[in-house]
Amino acid sequence: MGVKPDHWIRRMAIEARMIEPFEARLIGGGVVSFGLSSYGYDLRLSEEFRVFDAESGALPGILDPKSFDPSLGREHRGSILDLPPGSHALGRSIEYLRIPRGVVTVGFGKSTYSRCGLLVSVTPFEPEWEGHVTIAILNPGRRPVRVYANEGIAQILFLEADEPCEVSYADRKGKYQATQGIAPPKV
Repeated sequence: MGVKPDHWIRRMAIEARMIEPFEARLIGGGVVSFGLSSYGYDLRLSEEFRVFDAESGALPGILDPKSFDPSLGREHRGSILDLPPGSHALGRSIEYLRIPRGVVTVGFGKSTYSRCGLLVSVTPFEPEWEGHVTIAILNPGRRPVRVYANEGIAQILFLEADEPCEVSYADRKGKYQATQGIAPPKV
């Protein structure tokens, strides 16, 4: 298994529609960078958020992945989210991904945000998963952190297996397949 380079990602994005929309170069200069990097792709954050903080009624309610109450949290739309201390939000990628059968991904938060104390969580994408990426954003600090939509939030690395899996995410009809928007927890 090996990490795939930029030319493979570019080819797959175009030929297999693996990333849509696809930015063929790394865009920076006054924005949190996004687009194709040497060995990965930096996803952008949409303007759609679900915020869980003291003001939204999420506290003292319990966030239960087995019985998620969609009334907990508040909806936020906009190009900027000032995430309060001790709170978290769910966002989603602008990009829609289609992962090939012989590929799995790992994701990491952008270092620009980690330097502000923000934690960004992106789970792996299994072979043949597709959808908008739901991204968890946590501010464990004591100050608000500003998050910018339409800019980079996480980097995805693509790992190609030596051979394809027997059963893909699509084969087993995974519960987050073809995600549109922010996907709440499902069991």
